[in-house]
Amino acid sequence: MATLVCFHAHPDDEAIATGGTMARASAEGHRVVLVVATRGEHGEPVPGVLEPGESLAERRVAETHRSAEILGVHRIEFLGYHDSGMDGEHTNHHSEAFWSADVDEAAERLAAILREEDASVLTVYDDHGGYGHPDHIQVHRVGTRAAELAGLERVFWATMNRDAIRRQMDDDPDLVERLDQDGDELVDTETFGTPEAEITHAIDVSEHIAAKRAAMSAHESQIGDDSFFMTMPPEVFAQAFGTEWYVRPGHAREGAFAGELFESP
Repeated sequence: MATLVCFHAHPDDEAIATGGTMARASAEGHRVVLVVATRGEHGEPVPGVLEPGESLAERRVAETHRSAEILGVHRIEFLGYHDSGMDGEHTNHHSEAFWSADVDEAAERLAAILREEDASVLTVYDDHGGYGHPDHIQVHRVGTRAAELAGLERVFWATMNRDAIRRQMDDDPDLVERLDQDGDELVDTETFGTPEAEITHAIDVSEHIAAKRAAMSAHESQIGDDSFFMTMPPEVFAQAFGTEWYVRPGHAREGAFAGELFESP
């Protein structure tokens, strides 16, 4: 069987972006490795969720392990960088911030894992990090370089289908209202994710949607029970997250989306 390595910026990104793919790969007998660049120190915790004396970083590492167990992940590694915060914040330039890291140095940390695992497939983010977060963009840069250093050819950009999001929002006015009430300003359908025409792979994860949702819920410091994600009716959640989208750079799609990240036997 093959080995899938998913590279992410912060705890909870793995569940939201590639959780279904990881769960499906594990269920099909593949080895799944999760690598996280930072411990998410600058996230905004749900009020009251942290125990006295508990740091957000400690909690988010523990949540990552719970999420990974749900998804069937076999190995978890943190690269050891600090969360850079949102674009334009002073934390972007901290000496230990992932955004400030030397790309080749960070890439070698990841490449070492790719070599150890004899990785078959690596997922990173698209070239604008989905929505422009500095650490997400750096995942793209570092992951791309790491694959070059390790000689790994099968690299996929995890993204969102911009046109599918627009269609779902057009079809479900209540979804737009809930998004507005949650105060989530990240979904700009002009820039969020990737146009459908540029996407090459659509991975059907509908059989693993319960695991994906449970893995997201495991990140309770970031995704509360009253969050936009967790208050979605099951059928709406399944429509929004039952397919995970990828771009394989240099491989234009002709016709239908490919439905598998691994090479055919």
